[in-house]
Amino acid sequence: MFNEMMMNDEVREPYRALVDWMEASGPETLQQKRLEAETLFRKIGITFAVYGEGGDPERLIPFDLIPRIFTATEWRKLERGVKQRARALNTFLYDVYHNAEIIKAGIIPADLVFRNAAFEPAVIGIDPPRKVYSHIVGVDVVRVGPDDFYVLEDNCRTPSGVSYMLENREIMMRMFPELFSKLRIEPVESYPDMLHKTLKSIAPKRCDREPNIVVLTPGAMNSAYYEHSFLADQMGVELVEGQDLFVSEGRVYMRTTRGPARVDVIYRRIDDAFIDPLCFRPDSVLGVPGLMNVYRSGGVAICSAPGAGVADDKAIYTYVPDMIRFYLGQEPILNNVPTWKCANPDDLKYVLENLGELVVKEVHGSGGYGMLVGPASTKEEQTTYAERIKADPGDFIAQPTLALSACPTFVESGIAPRHVDFRPFCLVGDDIRLTPGGLTRVAMREGSLVVNSSQGGGVKDTWIMAE
Repeated sequence: MFNEMMMNDEVREPYRALVDWMEASGPETLQQKRLEAETLFRKIGITFAVYGEGGDPERLIPFDLIPRIFTATEWRKLERGVKQRARALNTFLYDVYHNAEIIKAGIIPADLVFRNAAFEPAVIGIDPPRKVYSHIVGVDVVRVGPDDFYVLEDNCRTPSGVSYMLENREIMMRMFPELFSKLRIEPVESYPDMLHKTLKSIAPKRCDREPNIVVLTPGAMNSAYYEHSFLADQMGVELVEGQDLFVSEGRVYMRTTRGPARVDVIYRRIDDAFIDPLCFRPDSVLGVPGLMNVYRSGGVAICSAPGAGVADDKAIYTYVPDMIRFYLGQEPILNNVPTWKCANPDDLKYVLENLGELVVKEVHGSGGYGMLVGPASTKEEQTTYAERIKADPGDFIAQPTLALSACPTFVESGIAPRHVDFRPFCLVGDDIRLTPGGLTRVAMREGSLVVNSSQGGGVKDTWIMAE
């Protein structure tokens, strides 16, 4: 396990000033600051929801006050790799909904795309503004050594967590102003402006004025509703539900107290199936009837485009390095985690014989649910999971149990290493923009590799040191 703060019993350079400050402050100060941070989270209302477990679904996400630190050199590599990946994924999406050249070239199997549950035939042939389908790409990165970064998965639909990135920084700056005055830390507060600029840049061709932008939410019962309202507020745009919008004469309008207001760009935070009951699920009450017809005719832009989810399927993930070579003519800057595809008979045989050593995931799974962490599982759990794999091998992939890097984390027993991952947020519109930071998620339980908030994980601020 690579400890990001310590190497060969010495503090690594990027953490030196932080360690000096912590030693000078003492554990009592850190404990007091920890309680202050928790109080701030409660006052601000930074929560997420977990349903189906009983009790109050609203949870306060655990916040760790010891930041994760990247050097400017480390960040440059991550930034180039994430932008490269976002560019390739968007080219792939445009390709598979048009000429499917990568499939004709025999690089990706046709069934993997066209029979994918996230592939939307209704989107075939549509030319979204700037040919961009996934406008916000969240790339989950793990570290296993000083120079070794791997992409764990891509999130091309509606990656969440950016509100935590911003609120984490706000709270850290409020609690530790002396550290921010002493150290040169890249700012992240420009993200809402960058997002707003990206959304304006994808206004449809038929928009002949300053575009009117809205954030479309499923409502207050959604687990990420706090983030929906936070981002709408930060951008200064309206937060709407499906019932607030309607279609008339080839345009989308928002109901207001002063009459209908035309909408040009919709940052949607609802799933494809619920966007338009006339095109997708007819029983949806969350979407806007007729929205897809307006989108198809160029009367409105949707961020991210319906059908973008086919690019973040975990089986498609295995082909992203091939996409980079095929579309960009480049070698991947960030490597994938080695992956076995259970749809392949040889891979299936290996996975079933080595379940106790692997992490097995559903290709459509998310949130840390539906997966088996082999080394932490019982023989009974492995046997039960093996039957699920055998029933539908194509629905599973497997990866080695990586020794994820660990960062110092303030837990009940004091400061101890805990495993982390990292999600930077890449914005794609008239340009590709990346905030110098991201969401570091931390597995608060000792030995755990699961960082998802719904599974007990927490968050911490991420510092990118300026040159």
